[in-house]
Amino acid sequence: MAVAALSAALSGCAPLVLGGAMVTGVVATDRRTAGTQLEDEGIELKVAAAVRQTLGERVHLNVTSFNRQVLLTGEARTEADKAQVERLARSQENVRLVVNDLEVTLPSTLTQRSRDTVITSKVKAAFLDAKDLQFNAIKVVTERSVVYLMGRVTAREAKRATDIARGIGGVAKVVRVFEDISEEELRRISQPTASPPAPAARP
Repeated sequence: MAVAALSAALSGCAPLVLGGAMVTGVVATDRRTAGTQLEDEGIELKVAAAVRQTLGERVHLNVTSFNRQVLLTGEARTEADKAQVERLARSQENVRLVVNDLEVTLPSTLTQRSRDTVITSKVKAAFLDAKDLQFNAIKVVTERSVVYLMGRVTAREAKRATDIARGIGGVAKVVRVFEDISEEELRRISQPTASPPAPAARP
């Protein structure tokens, strides 16, 4: 599957909750398989742990994995640290692609991170209001007022989501880290799965 190029018009999402009806709802509306969602969660934890063990406080890192594609955002103290984070991410099992957008600068302030959280919430709310987008199909991450969009989407959906995100107050730019799918594939994966027939009642 082609990965859309990073746009020059180039945090966090809630982790997958295990157990109960919440996972069932997420799986039903997510365009990844249930197994891939669990792999993505594992990748995020493993990359973060490896970087923390190797570089400690020298890096403020956010790791986001979608369909085994890893986005690295945050701040590193040096170019060497930034490169080391990418090597550690690539070395983890199941990672197929790494997008390294770490900034070589001082760590962001608590005020900036709070501002980023508000922006993320506003973008998600705008996606929820848009009737022509599937809310759970797009993951939103914000770092230093830059909004990153991840997901498996059609060209139509990518443009619509980008336009919405750009219109949110406080957004400096939008980075698209999408995987392209066709409208035909979207129709196929959006078909509801038929429930198995209920067992016949015994007399």
